[in-house]
Amino acid sequence: MSFVTSDHEEFRSAVRRFTEEEIIPIASDLDAKNEEIPMEIITKMAEQGYFGVLFPEEYDGLGLDNITMTIVAEELSKGWLSVGSVMTRGVIMGTLLEAHGTDEQKKKYIPGLATGTVLPAAAFTEPDSGSDSASMIMKATKTDGGYLLNGAKAWCTYANRANVLMVLARTNPDTSLRHKGLSMFFVEKESAEKIVHPNIKGEPIPTVGYHGMRSFNLAFEDVFVPEDSLLGGEENKGFYQLMVSYESARLQTAARAVGVAQAAFDFALQYSKEREQFGKPICEHQAIRMKLSEMKVELEAARQLTYYAASLKDSGKRCDLEAGMAKVKAAKAVEFITREAMQILGGYGYSKEFPVERYWRDGRVISIFEGTSEIQHEVIAKAILK
Repeated sequence: MSFVTSDHEEFRSAVRRFTEEEIIPIASDLDAKNEEIPMEIITKMAEQGYFGVLFPEEYDGLGLDNITMTIVAEELSKGWLSVGSVMTRGVIMGTLLEAHGTDEQKKKYIPGLATGTVLPAAAFTEPDSGSDSASMIMKATKTDGGYLLNGAKAWCTYANRANVLMVLARTNPDTSLRHKGLSMFFVEKESAEKIVHPNIKGEPIPTVGYHGMRSFNLAFEDVFVPEDSLLGGEENKGFYQLMVSYESARLQTAARAVGVAQAAFDFALQYSKEREQFGKPICEHQAIRMKLSEMKVELEAARQLTYYAASLKDSGKRCDLEAGMAKVKAAKAVEFITREAMQILGGYGYSKEFPVERYWRDGRVISIFEGTSEIQHEVIAKAILK
């Protein structure tokens, strides 16, 4: 069964050209210097409509489907994982708004998300609560006209450049209520170029890869947010609201993994045709041929599972099980394929002279963020044991 139409492939071709012209020439150099994605690239992405793929035309989006979204994420990530990631950050906020936002909140934020003028970041994880989202302790205390946020957040990727932070906080101080006492807030910033808020302090977290976007530990001290910043205008619904975004988040994460894996496979394949040992190209040696074969099988299995999950979501069906399986499979595939690509290149694979080591470092994060592979397996097990 084919999930991809000729229209999808036409869109893919356009994104691929953009990636080849704008991203690939600069990715390795910027990664080596630990520099972030240039804002001019983000502006060009916005001009191409990449931020608005899933959003309705009434909100200045393209009104396309999840298959298209996965294709865009995949192709951009082939150039640089971080570029694919910045495109998909708005998917999470947009999903939350479309499912639970008030009319005023939708009108305020979605057009900006669709056109790339509103760039969001998520402040969900806390130092002592990663996979256990219900155990968060950051407080949101009611005050005149709004709330005061106090507490710490961890792994807030893109917090320094985002216009708005999505913050999950506890509106009911009784921590024994766990998921029943959390609420979702939008915290607007004064600048999109750095963490500029008089009551938010941030420290960057050094990372092995994923250098195009920086992650931060944030400290909130009496950060005031008005009442209309509460998602949907309802307290203690934040955990359930967040669950709605997981399908989309895991779909686009799987797609990003497929993109990185494809880049590593392509490079290793070409290298194997050009590199000679023992009088012939190494692709003619059985050991290398078996590696290439296994890499291709894993790549296509991950891709097709991702597209299948996206097609289910496009049909209006729930795909939490399928999205979880796609994310797990893609995470395994990208680790395997990038490792084998390094092996095919031999010593050069461990050198920064070639991009394969970057693919390897970037691919490793997929099994950790947007729900660890261990959590995905728990979700899958619960579904199949029902």
